[in-house]
Amino acid sequence: MQWQVRLDGVSAGYANRAVLDQLTLRIPAFTTTAVVGPNGAGKSTLLGVVAGVIRATAGRVEHRSEGSAALVTQRSRVDDVLPLTVRDAVAMGRWGHRGLWRRLSRQDRAVVEASMDRLGITSLARRQLGELSGGQRQRALVAQGLAQQADLLLLDEPTTGLDATAQRIISDVLAEVTEEGVTVLQATHDLDAARSAGHVLLLQEGRLRAEGDPRKVLTGDAIEEVWQLPRRA
Repeated sequence: MQWQVRLDGVSAGYANRAVLDQLTLRIPAFTTTAVVGPNGAGKSTLLGVVAGVIRATAGRVEHRSEGSAALVTQRSRVDDVLPLTVRDAVAMGRWGHRGLWRRLSRQDRAVVEASMDRLGITSLARRQLGELSGGQRQRALVAQGLAQQADLLLLDEPTTGLDATAQRIISDVLAEVTEEGVTVLQATHDLDAARSAGHVLLLQEGRLRAEGDPRKVLTGDAIEEVWQLPRRA
């Protein structure tokens, strides 16, 4: 299986606090890789390292291509007081192509409209981001990620706490973009979603416990041990 990103002996953390400890792993290309593990396992930190917004303190991160990566953060991190419409928020995904102060081209605007359409939020384009429901706001952030037209799409808990409709729309779009040649790396607490991924990384206390086929990695015994659940009778 062709890899998109490779980590060799990578450690990383924040302000004298180590989070990831010598991770060596492969993220396969053109499929969805789910990153799972308990709170504090290092899922968000791993996404930040792969995106290049968190610097590794040891080891090497290698990308197969020189294409860009788009990072979609949790909706709870969005500042609701920012005076942004949905269209403005999605258009921010084009800044990497046009720059902060240049006007969007006709092609840029077409990409923005297409991204909103895929997430079913075109009718919300003029609404303020802070006025939206959690599911609507998260769809706007995923649309912003799509608008970047990146080779690698990184998502931090994209469907946690959302209603069934928003979860289905986001999941369907992620499945579509992998078929179009995008690699998806998704941190999630949803083990059902992880089992439907093409690949899984199981983290525990900043270390890689296992990786590979979700059906082989996410066994009952592994889940009980990593999440420190009571043993079944």
